[in-house]
Amino acid sequence: MSYKIKLIAKETIADGTMAFHFEKPEGFSYQAGQYADFTLINPAETDDEGDKRTFSLASAPYQSNLTIATRMRDTAFKRVLKNLPEGSELELEGPYGSFALPKESDTPAVFLTGGIGCTFVRSMVMQATHDQLPQEMLFLYSNRAPKDAAFLDEFNTLAAQNQHFTFVPTMTELGDQAWDGERGFITLDMLKKYVKDVTTPVYYLSGPGTMVGAMRQMLLDAGVNKYNLRTDQYAGY
Repeated sequence: MSYKIKLIAKETIADGTMAFHFEKPEGFSYQAGQYADFTLINPAETDDEGDKRTFSLASAPYQSNLTIATRMRDTAFKRVLKNLPEGSELELEGPYGSFALPKESDTPAVFLTGGIGCTFVRSMVMQATHDQLPQEMLFLYSNRAPKDAAFLDEFNTLAAQNQHFTFVPTMTELGDQAWDGERGFITLDMLKKYVKDVTTPVYYLSGPGTMVGAMRQMLLDAGVNKYNLRTDQYAGY
């Protein structure tokens, strides 16, 4: 399905990262974890990458608006998107994708993401918190430093609100900066600090391709069944 959507707000949510909020069109519904295609209408400039991008929906289905978030690379699409005035219209196609929490509430969900790959996690955890689901959820979130971590405060708030959600941010390039949490890249040893049996959960992997590949191989080597791995191919870069 195709819809016209109106931009209602935009904001910087981390270094080089922005969130865009749109009115939810009438008749549009989606599941937490899905994505959609966004197309600029008569943009002021274009390039070889075109006027369409795929973004995970960072908002939760219960919310009245739609939210996406993206790193602001220097492309024609993102320059135009960044400068769009409120009230501008885009074309929305979707939703797409089959990301969803495990149907069995006693199966834990573990999210391993980096950077802006966190968007679908925000949607899923917000909806699960709103619905008061008993699903155990763990989120290991890798960034270079806190200033680079989109929705960092929101995830901390969700963890405080939801006893079934554990949030573990880890920073890889802190230098001498003060930080009370985990440091370094996500490793099997780090995962085992928070998961007793790593073969039990369903895993959701998202972020830069090299990271997703490394996480997938790490889990397979640890004995995780490949059918318990979900990979997000549409992180909105």
